[in-house]
Amino acid sequence: MKIGSDGLTVRQAWGVTWILGTASYLDASAIAGTGTALVLFQDGLSLTGTDIGRLSALLTVCIAIGALFGGRLGDRFGRRRVFTVTMVVFAAAALLLTASTGIVPLYIGLALLGLASGADLPVSLSMIGEAAPDDKRGRMIGLSQGLWVVGIVAAILIGMLFGDLGAVAGRIMYGHLFAVSALVLVARLWIPESSKWRAAEDTRSAGIADPDGGTDIGALRKLFTSRFVLPLVALGLFFGIANISANTNGQFQTYLYVNVAGTDVPTASAFGLVSIGLGFSSMLLFMKLVDDARMRTAMLWAAAVMAVAAFALPAVAGVHVWTLVTSTVLYSLGGGIIGEPMYKVWSQEIIPTLFRSSVQGITIAFTRLVAAGVALVTPAIIATGPTNLYYFLVATTLVSVAIGLFWLPRFPRANEEAGIGGAPSAAPAGDVPSA
Repeated sequence: MKIGSDGLTVRQAWGVTWILGTASYLDASAIAGTGTALVLFQDGLSLTGTDIGRLSALLTVCIAIGALFGGRLGDRFGRRRVFTVTMVVFAAAALLLTASTGIVPLYIGLALLGLASGADLPVSLSMIGEAAPDDKRGRMIGLSQGLWVVGIVAAILIGMLFGDLGAVAGRIMYGHLFAVSALVLVARLWIPESSKWRAAEDTRSAGIADPDGGTDIGALRKLFTSRFVLPLVALGLFFGIANISANTNGQFQTYLYVNVAGTDVPTASAFGLVSIGLGFSSMLLFMKLVDDARMRTAMLWAAAVMAVAAFALPAVAGVHVWTLVTSTVLYSLGGGIIGEPMYKVWSQEIIPTLFRSSVQGITIAFTRLVAAGVALVTPAIIATGPTNLYYFLVATTLVSVAIGLFWLPRFPRANEEAGIGGAPSAAPAGDVPSA
């Protein structure tokens, strides 16, 4: 059987991808589920609107902090140690939230849940990229994004099936996170350390890549003085700006359907479920085409046109039910490709092993904080006129797709054997072997 780039068979690499891809499932389900669970808890635990806002913000900020530090720890101490510890903390936090009887356990539980979820993401993604064969790396990374969508659906279904139970439904929401994370923890115990990380760490420890001894501070300093600082900036700007439209679409779509377009919540929710289905379909297409250089380029251009058109339509024609529905369809198909999925692929392709988890942690943290900041001013933008919001989203989407089409593909692929700051390989990041 064919052997992948990390010494695993292709079947084993897919097993690693499924198990570690659950980081995206748990992250999405924790975010979407918390939004529902806090509302379900508000009567039983006497939560005010201010409490709910603070708890939601705490989760977002802690995910950002977790990603920042977890990514660095994954590069310094190895993938396996970090993704094992993070899952232990995640499971403990979910159990605490399931059993919460007051607001203090909610604050502690959500802080730990956010830190663990954020820390797990960059390390798990790095491990998937390092385990995957070169000609299947994109589709394996794409699977993690598909699991992110499934995590949202799981939270929605739990809310639909058990929402009438009040606080009990909130406990079911977090109990589900505990059960999944406990199973994932057991499954992760069989996954060996990344052989690429071990090889790169041996090189650094021997002083070949870092004459000063390869200490943690020295290695991190080298990131900001190496040629990889520009890819770091490009990845951060791309993901941070692209996520503005995705986050705004997710958080304020129902508000626009109801308060601007004049429909009701059930109708808005129905269209939301349709958009999730379309997004999952586009992810399957992404997985099929992303590892073929020629098809990837065509796919990205088509996705970029759809993503821009999704926001240009309501900006020009006004915010009505039909423009929102069309926008939802276009963005689900286009935005779900030239956004987070491509960020994940590019971060594996152009960043070397000992910087990869750190770069992902920094860029994920930056993206979360940008999303939180924009969310604070979005209601004010809508108040000036709903079409202004869509002109703003057209502008941010144009900037992000420009970075994705014209800047990120120009960076050379990282030379894995180079360890830290090695010479680039000849093939650019957009030119990957055909599957």
